[in-house]
Amino acid sequence: MNSSLDLLDLAARAAEAAGDYIQSVGQADRRTGGPDSPTARPPVRQTDWHSKGHHDWVTEVDRAAESLIRDILLEGAPGTRVMGEELSPEVGIEGRVWIIDPLDGTTNFLHGYPQYAVSVALAIDGELEAGVVLDVNRECIYGAVRGRGAWLGNTALRVSEITDPARALLGTGYPFKRLEELDIYLAQFRRILPATSGVRRAGAAAIDLADVAAGRLEGFWELVLAPWDIAAGILLVREAGGIVTDPHGRRAELVHGGIVAGNPAVHAWLLTQLSV
Repeated sequence: MNSSLDLLDLAARAAEAAGDYIQSVGQADRRTGGPDSPTARPPVRQTDWHSKGHHDWVTEVDRAAESLIRDILLEGAPGTRVMGEELSPEVGIEGRVWIIDPLDGTTNFLHGYPQYAVSVALAIDGELEAGVVLDVNRECIYGAVRGRGAWLGNTALRVSEITDPARALLGTGYPFKRLEELDIYLAQFRRILPATSGVRRAGAAAIDLADVAAGRLEGFWELVLAPWDIAAGILLVREAGGIVTDPHGRRAELVHGGIVAGNPAVHAWLLTQLSV
């Protein structure tokens, strides 16, 4: 039986292999001038984008990255299963299950907007045990193990100590796949934005949750997310001293739906604003 730290190391190796592959695609398919040049173009041609649903894109990069992660995880931890966004989204969470998003922020990636991540987590009978989030462009990897803390590299993570909502910086995500939720979200946004230092929407929930764990954001909320978007991020926030629930204050589970995350004070305040 692999130890939790062994599983964390395995998750990190899988995420880094996928990150290297994603970066290689971007570097190989740019015009002369380099990725920082104004002549550089997005890494995948529009003809290679495929729609999974409204505003929801997938490419062979997503699928190949997921296959790469899957092979590393299953070889390193025999007897586990994989729930992945692209190749196996219907796998249940009973037993030892890896929950992976091979490219969180696909739309950002397609436009060359440098905010996307690889997320890998292991759950045992629905309880998150280990997880990593790789910020691909910044080449930094966040990790957490249940009951042992969360880290960025060798630095322990702690949520922000800011408790005053007026001083808080929040992250969010728009309900772009389910526009019927938009009016609900906009009402929440109208209440929350004026009462805080600001609200940011960068388009990759895994990184948003890592930013909460690292204390860069005091809180985060989104109405529509999938298990692979949030699994590793939930563990990061919890192990960094934060709280993650659904919008009704119930413990966040590995299901499709909304989440609210933050340090204890800002999380509690956010819940009051969302329940109005």
